[in-house]
Amino acid sequence: MEINKNRNFSEKALKDFRLIDQAVINKDQMAYAELMQRYKKPVYHMILKMVRNVDDAEDLTIEAFSKAFKSLHRFKKDYTFSTWLFRIATNNAIDFIRKKKLKTVSIHNSYTDDNGDAVAMDIEDDKNLTPQDSAIKQQRIELMRMFVDKLPAKYQRLVKLRYFQELSYEEIATELEAPLGTVKAQLHRSRELMKELIQGKETRF
Repeated sequence: MEINKNRNFSEKALKDFRLIDQAVINKDQMAYAELMQRYKKPVYHMILKMVRNVDDAEDLTIEAFSKAFKSLHRFKKDYTFSTWLFRIATNNAIDFIRKKKLKTVSIHNSYTDDNGDAVAMDIEDDKNLTPQDSAIKQQRIELMRMFVDKLPAKYQRLVKLRYFQELSYEEIATELEAPLGTVKAQLHRSRELMKELIQGKETRF
């Protein structure tokens, strides 16, 4: 993947390019983890403004990185990784909003990438979505499978019900015969544990 020499990329963008090469060419899992660590918070906060729900925003953040990492080998260095990632995250959140028929806020060019370029966040027609947009479930499973088996058994089951079977929090509570609050709390904890695993931290469960 050659860098577009007609553009002056920031040092941060160039660092992203190096990490992408390590991830794609060398299959370096730590490179994936570092890319996620660099952008997880801004992606999460952008999505949260769109869906206005903490749990959904956390889920959609994971989905966005799943989709991005699945297609990372197709990334072209004509623009920054952050621009590309935020477009994926935005379109994924928009798709979620449509499916849930939520009332959304007005979306403008509210994000600026590392080079100061405005990132368009216009809603795309379904016919213009990439093939990956129709395979969110499989992409999410592929990314998370590396880490789920390392979780304690009770968290594994919760994660599989939520992400693999795509059950709602209420459906999970019914399935496990557990209070809704407990389900939400344990899913939040499972996400934290997975985040630590993704970042390569040593965690004693």
